[in-house]
Amino acid sequence: MNSRERILGRVRRALADVSADEAPITRDYLREHGQRTVAETVDLLAENLADYRAVVHRCTDDELPDVLMRLLAERGTRSVLVPPELPPHWLKAVDAARVHDRAVSTPHELDRVDSVVTGCAVAIAETGTIVLDGSPDQGRRRITLVPDHHICVVRVPGQVVSSVPQGLERLDPARPLTWISGPSATSDIELDRVEGVHGPRTLEVVLVGQGRIEST
Repeated sequence: MNSRERILGRVRRALADVSADEAPITRDYLREHGQRTVAETVDLLAENLADYRAVVHRCTDDELPDVLMRLLAERGTRSVLVPPELPPHWLKAVDAARVHDRAVSTPHELDRVDSVVTGCAVAIAETGTIVLDGSPDQGRRRITLVPDHHICVVRVPGQVVSSVPQGLERLDPARPLTWISGPSATSDIELDRVEGVHGPRTLEVVLVGQGRIEST
């Protein structure tokens, strides 16, 4: 008998005296903490992203190309990694060389890229989390883990939810999900924080809406 069979045997014995028509236990967990307007939910997302040391920007869809141009220029980006179906107008004002997401790219080639720009699948306000699912506007998981600078564009309010349960409802568990809460970081036993250990040292999130979104 292996471990799996032993565990299942214990479960069966524990359920032996439970009748078939016994009502199942219901757990009515909260789906979100408190009630917020759409604007308040977006503000909470921005606040929690910043708390995790992500750099947050807000703009309209028309302003996005100029914002991306400015962010990449300020970074000194000479090459930018582009997922296969990133909306072309996003980078229309950017002068940096485009590097396309290719299956044959090696980690060393990706490490030489200055920045990567992607969309996202969903953004969770209560945890300040961006989730990527490998869709064509996000590319393969590794393109957001190797380059040192990641700019992620979040469409507001359509891609923003309050809580993790609401976010999970929008995600396909069969897809390669990457959950990002701030730039990559770790701390040793003395609590010395080191960024960029297993992902980008700099995460910039651009919250994009159809109208002007005022900062809090």
